[in-house]
Amino acid sequence: MSHAPTPAPSARLAVVGTFPPTQCGLATFAHSLVGGFAGAGVEVDVVSLVAGYPTGPAPGVARDWLVDHETPAEVAAALDGYDVVVLQHEYGIYPGADGDGVIALMRLLHVPVVTVLHTVLEAPTDRQRAVLVELVSRSAAVVTMTRTARLRVISTYGARPERVHVVPHGAADDLIERRAAPRRPGPGMILTWGLLGRGKGIEWGIRALAMLDDVRPGPTYVVAGRTHPQLRERDGEAYRRELVALAAELGVSDRVRFEDGYLGAADLHALVRAADVVLLPYDSLEQVTSGVLAEAIAAGRPVVASRFPHAVELLGGGAGLLVDRGDSTAIAAALRRVLTEPLLAEGLGRRARRIGLGLSWRAVAADYLRVCDQVLDAETLTGTSDTPSVLHRAAGA
Repeated sequence: MSHAPTPAPSARLAVVGTFPPTQCGLATFAHSLVGGFAGAGVEVDVVSLVAGYPTGPAPGVARDWLVDHETPAEVAAALDGYDVVVLQHEYGIYPGADGDGVIALMRLLHVPVVTVLHTVLEAPTDRQRAVLVELVSRSAAVVTMTRTARLRVISTYGARPERVHVVPHGAADDLIERRAAPRRPGPGMILTWGLLGRGKGIEWGIRALAMLDDVRPGPTYVVAGRTHPQLRERDGEAYRRELVALAAELGVSDRVRFEDGYLGAADLHALVRAADVVLLPYDSLEQVTSGVLAEAIAAGRPVVASRFPHAVELLGGGAGLLVDRGDSTAIAAALRRVLTEPLLAEGLGRRARRIGLGLSWRAVAADYLRVCDQVLDAETLTGTSDTPSVLHRAAGA
């Protein structure tokens, strides 16, 4: 009597990085990516970086990396039980100078690592460059979220081109707008959201709002998001108070609204959909990844943004308007156009929706699974692993 072949076991996958309840962009990203894996039919374990004293893993976390109490050897021993590790990298989350604790971990790992780079500096310090050069060289594959970042990793940090993959930043499925929404009557709403901190350029948005007295009815500017925890710990709410004082000085306090409480996904998505234009007046020219930008595009919102790298790349096809950083006059002119030229706003939204259709977290997770499959296939070919590359096939591909 013949028997059907026994299915090969699924490879074990771990995601390393910050994770909720930690409040930062990487934690939100990791939570969303893990949700995308689950939606694609692949379960993964989360290893969450936690500072301070141990309190036990948070919901959805298999293991904490207690950065103040555990050695890299202890963490490496746990991670070597997996077949692939997807490691989120940002300089500020790992222990040591410029987060060089991640290098101590990489030197001890035997499992292949897919490293996700959230920041790729064009002009790093010597130490920052050394950390990323070694991290990239020890990674089986590297993921960036823009072509700009990919080119930087290759040219500045010596990555082998065939190992560097571009996978876009994802957006929540229920935020993705598939058809044009009718413009609501009343004053236009300009929206900036995300963790509040210096460098977000909110002051330029407030100054631009003060130049829109000719737009009737007068638009409102909503700034949604808590102050970044690290900034709040160091400076309290000083930056927010400065912005409130600026709005009062310019006579627009009645048209600037700060939403500084926590917004759940449903409330945030409703706020984004209500916006007539999303404003991202960031000061940094180094930002190669912006989750807020990806979500604004997915929601089909017209965007006005300073020329940071992710915006230049994503909006270059006509999904938004680009302005010079710190130029409140140019910001005001761009906002005026979106708010007063319906055909322009409609065209920007249409092109944004077209891009947004490919940004669901399930689609993004499927791209990560393809990268993991390639890593496992390469390990098998070189004889360093006999683990079947079934991650992507488990997702039904």
